[in-house]
Amino acid sequence: MQQQTLASNVAIKGIGLHSGCEVNLTIKPAAIDRGIVFKRVDLPGQPEIPALYNQVADTRNCTCLADAAGHKVSTVEHLMAALFMCGIDNATVEIDNQEMPIMDGSALPFLEALREAGTIVQQAERKELKVLRPVEFVDDQGNKITLQPAGELKINFMIEFPSKIVGHQEYHAPLTMANFESQIAPCRTFCEKYQVDYLQSVGLIKGGSLDNAVVLDGETILNEGGFRVENECVNHKVIDAIGDMYTSGYHIQGEVTAEKTGHFHNNELLKKLFSNPHNYQIV
Repeated sequence: MQQQTLASNVAIKGIGLHSGCEVNLTIKPAAIDRGIVFKRVDLPGQPEIPALYNQVADTRNCTCLADAAGHKVSTVEHLMAALFMCGIDNATVEIDNQEMPIMDGSALPFLEALREAGTIVQQAERKELKVLRPVEFVDDQGNKITLQPAGELKINFMIEFPSKIVGHQEYHAPLTMANFESQIAPCRTFCEKYQVDYLQSVGLIKGGSLDNAVVLDGETILNEGGFRVENECVNHKVIDAIGDMYTSGYHIQGEVTAEKTGHFHNNELLKKLFSNPHNYQIV
């Protein structure tokens, strides 16, 4: 496979989930081997932050990138998943705030915008990461994520919640574009109403609403129309996993199996992967 970038600029405007501020985003074509780089155009010097696992500064509720000076861009995972699925290797993401626009809480708006812009093939081969031996991370609660050899990126995910609305959900389907577009990308972030109430009480999620998240209240879905797809909750976790795995800087040839995990576990898994050069090969 050859490397690819965007055929034209993508302009996106939305609201930051926590700040409630308007965010302007421009995704631009980039040169061979640049990778995905975020650029804070609202700051002096317009600092750039590569979308890499070793630039992840926070994994609470989202994946947040930062540079050595502390400049941040948070909630990058939904865009990263869309970039990966569109096969975009090189892009510069110009942003005028420290958090990405939440849009509708899913990856679909990013996917649609990228597909409309189109891609162009670049004159260099894509470098992929081939997993050579299993890697695993387990937290102190027993929640586990593993990565093992496979011919392409595969995601298996299991979640378990006390709520009967969510309960036990699993994802094992192939990561084809057709499946991503119809069953994964539309899936929104989800939370319980009591979590919303607490976060708002401490000054967070000022931009949060039923327009950008699925909110559960006991055994009731507060959003009109309920879930968009069956097992929307676990499928949203697949979005997060795809986006977080792309912070490896490569298209991974490996199979991820996740059991009740999140952004923290995804990042720790990549740290383990890269901690030993015998775990992988760049091909």
